[in-house]
Formats: sequence, structure tokens, C-alpha cells
Amino acid sequence: MIKIEVKKKNISIVGHANFSEYGKDIVCAAASSVVITSVEAMASFDTNSVNVIKSKDKLEIIINKEDNITTTLIKNMLNCLEELAKKYPKNIKITNKEE
Repeated sequence: MIKIEVKKKNISIVGHANFSEYGKDIVCAAASSVVITSVEAMASFDTNSVNVIKSKDKLEIIINKEDNITTTLIKNMLNCLEELAKKYPKNIKITNKEE
């Protein structure tokens, strides 16, 4: 399962969807595409808006700026991930936590 933990200044994405075998998992591919496209879009406007820390099964997005573009792209990314979580509740879980 992909577990997404959302905090005010930080989004952590851990795991694998396990919808299908590794490399052929459409849920994992969709979630990855949404996140990577969003991060790249933020970086194209301002390379300092977010920091991304990657490891084998974890991606952490640290939000450095809360300007209109960054906030809009983060909201859009989370909305897309929430739609995926609705369609694949056994494969994606989103948790919102207060900091």
C-alpha cells in the first residue's frame, strides 16, 4: 500500500501500491506520475519552492514556500492522489496530520 502522510510543511509518500507486480502496477505508476509531474512543475517556477528527499521506497516533499503557485500545485497533486485513493482504497491511503 502507498501511504501518504500530509503535514503543513511536509508530504511523505511511502511504499508500493501492490495492485500488480512491480513494474506493471498501474496504481503505482499513476501515483508516481502525479507526484513527479507536480514536483517538476513547482521546480520549473521556483527551484527553491520545495525540497525532495528520495530513498528506495520513500519520497519526502518539504514545502519551503507557500506562494500561490506552490500552494495550487500541492493542492492539485493531493486532489489527484485523493481521487486515486477513492478508486483504489486497498492500494493508497492518505492521512492528514497537524504539525
